[in-house]
Amino acid sequence: MSAKPPAWLTQGWPHIWLPYAQMQTAQTPLAVVGANGVRLKLADGRELIDGVASWWTVAHGYNHPHIREAVARQLETLPHVMLGGLAHEQAFTLAKRLATFLPGDLNRVFFSDSGSVAVEVALKMAIQFHINRGERGRTKVLSFKGGYHGDTFATMAICDPDEGMHSLFKGALAEQFVVDLPSDHLKTEALDRILDRHAKEIAAVIVEPLVQGAAGMKFHSAETLRRIADAARRHDMVLILDEIFTGFARTGTMFAMNQGGLVPDIVCLGKALTGGTLPLAATVATDRIFEGFLSDDASKALMHGPTYMGNALACAAANASLDLFEQEPRIAQAARIEWALRRGLEPAREIPGVRDVRIKGAIGVIELEKLNKDELRRRFIEKGVWIRPFGNIVYTTPPLTMTDDELKIVTSAMVDVVRA
Repeated sequence: MSAKPPAWLTQGWPHIWLPYAQMQTAQTPLAVVGANGVRLKLADGRELIDGVASWWTVAHGYNHPHIREAVARQLETLPHVMLGGLAHEQAFTLAKRLATFLPGDLNRVFFSDSGSVAVEVALKMAIQFHINRGERGRTKVLSFKGGYHGDTFATMAICDPDEGMHSLFKGALAEQFVVDLPSDHLKTEALDRILDRHAKEIAAVIVEPLVQGAAGMKFHSAETLRRIADAARRHDMVLILDEIFTGFARTGTMFAMNQGGLVPDIVCLGKALTGGTLPLAATVATDRIFEGFLSDDASKALMHGPTYMGNALACAAANASLDLFEQEPRIAQAARIEWALRRGLEPAREIPGVRDVRIKGAIGVIELEKLNKDELRRRFIEKGVWIRPFGNIVYTTPPLTMTDDELKIVTSAMVDVVRA
C-alpha cells in the first residue's frame, strides 16, 4: 500500500533520533495511529499483529480498558507529585502489592522510570551495602556473557563485552567481571575460582534468570540459576536478579526466580509492570539489604532519587496491571502460548540455515546462521505481522492475551518468512 505518510511523520523525520539505528541508512518507521488488543493500526489503514508486545511490555494487550480507566481516574486527581517529602496512594499501595507478589522478604521497593535505572540503583545498593559495613574495597560486579542489563554507563559495563552493543565504549567503562554462565561442571569450577580469587573486590553478582533477553534470547536452566545463587551466597555477595524482561509471567511463572525456588537480595522489575502503558521500573530489596542502610549516620542513606520516581499515573497503571494478573489467567495463558509456539515453530527445525528453535513460556525463538533483518521485517509486514529480528534471531514474545488463531498467524509467518 502506498498511501501518503502523515504530515507529522515527514515533518518530524529530519529531527528525530531513533533507538538502535544508523540514521544515515535507517528506513522511515511505520506510522502507528492506534492499537487495540494485539493489533497495531497504521496510518495507511493496514493492521499488524504485534508479535513482540512493544519490546515485551504489553502483557495484557493494547488499550486494556481496566488500565485505561485507572489512568484516566488518576489523571483527574493527581498526575504526579514528587516523592521527596511527599506521598501519594498509588505508589505506596503498589509498593505493598509488589512485596506481596514477590517471594520471601523482598519488601522494600525503590521506584524509577526505566529498566536501566532500576539496575543502576541495584548496583548502587549492593556496593553501598558493603561500604556501610566497612568493606570499602568491594566495588566490582560480576555478570555473565550473553547478558544485557541496560544502556547507561554502569549497566553497559556489565553487558556482554563482545556480543553486546557497547564494545565501542571499552576504556570508558568501569572494568567488571563478565564470565561464562556455570552451565556445566567446568564452568561452575571456573566461576568458583574467580569468586575465590576476587572475593574482596566483588560486591554483587547479577544475572537475567532463565532467559538472557536483548543479547539474543539465550536460555539457561533453573539448576544453572541455583548454582549462581549458591556461589554468591558462599562469598557473601549481593545476588541481583534482573527480571525486567522475564518478570510478570513471560517465562511461564509470575517471576523466573520462582522456577529456581530463589529469593535474591535484590530484584529489578520493569517493562510489563504497567502493562505497556507508562514508563515505570522498580528495584526491590530484602529486609537485610534495607537494614544495611539504617543508621544515625546520614551518609549511610541511599542518595538516589529520579525526578519522576513513583509517578502517580504510572503507579496507577501498574496497580491496574497487577489487578489483571490477579483476576485473569495470565499464567495459564502463558502455558497455552508455550504449547502453541512449540507446535507452530517446530517445522522451522528442518529449514536449511536454522541453527536452533527454542521456546520458554511465552517466548519463541528461531536462531539462524545469518539473516537480513530489514528484508525479513519487510516480509513480515507483508504478512500482517510486526516482528523485529535482531542479531541472528527471529523471535516472538506475544501479548499474553493473544488468541490461538492470532498465534497461528504469527508462527506461520515466522516459519514461512525464514523458509523463504
